[in-house]
Amino acid sequence: MAKRVAVIGAGTIGASWAASFLARGFEVAGYDPSPNGEAFARRFIDNAWPTLEKLGAVQPSADRKRIEFFNEPAAAAKGAEFVQESGPEREDLKIELFATLDAAVPPATVIATSSSGLLISRVSAKCRHPQRCVIGHPFNPPHLIPLVEVVGGMKTPPEAVTKAMNFYRDLGKHPIHIRKEVRGHVANRLQAALWREAVHLVADGVVSVADADAAIAYGPGLRWALMGPHLTFHMAGGEGGMAHFMSHIGPAIQGWMDDLGQTRLTPQTQKTIIEGVADEAAGRSMADLQRWRDRKLIEILKVAGEP
Repeated sequence: MAKRVAVIGAGTIGASWAASFLARGFEVAGYDPSPNGEAFARRFIDNAWPTLEKLGAVQPSADRKRIEFFNEPAAAAKGAEFVQESGPEREDLKIELFATLDAAVPPATVIATSSSGLLISRVSAKCRHPQRCVIGHPFNPPHLIPLVEVVGGMKTPPEAVTKAMNFYRDLGKHPIHIRKEVRGHVANRLQAALWREAVHLVADGVVSVADADAAIAYGPGLRWALMGPHLTFHMAGGEGGMAHFMSHIGPAIQGWMDDLGQTRLTPQTQKTIIEGVADEAAGRSMADLQRWRDRKLIEILKVAGEP
């Protein structure tokens, strides 16, 4: 397993990755173009560390101070056995950044991007060794959420994908292999599909923003913390499982699918959602909401674990 990892881009996602790597006993080489990047990352890691300790994710050999920052991305990447890039979600910037990283590390070193929706074949277009480039998309916050989506490009062999999958698995994550490049990968597309219907129902006056959220948080969301929609519906079929579910409930669900909305985020719809979320937040600051979320996530992760 790699012992030195480079974190390129140390904003919210990159700093969270750094906390995960440090907790597993890695040395971390960091880079961020912001003048306050290092201070932000170190502060984020200090705040995340007690949470990681509560989860039992901190190895005995771990030291949160084992992170060194560099002034250039190539300098940070040099000597790293794995590179995790988490820069801005802009294809043009990532193409140039990947070309720089590609020239800085040996061909066998995996370079992964945290991109939430770009295609790795395009991001690695200027790389001399695009075969080692992959998507390694986490979910926010990466130091807590286990899922990592791994996507290879047109020139990525299975061996590179397996290497990345094994790295994330050894990190304590739950990597999944996305077999075909699509914008947004898989989990974000599923999120977008659900949110599209939630926005449609709010915009159509069917439900308030808060009640649309409650419909998920206090209903299917509780089951989704343990299993996905397919296994959920398999269990809904009783002893007959998915086959029974398809034959008895499938037609009704097909009718619901056919009736789903095709919502546009018009200025008025955006205003409705923004005002509704403000009402739902009820004056709680973003820091308050994050602390509440992370506290609940810890409890869910302790209970859910692996299947």
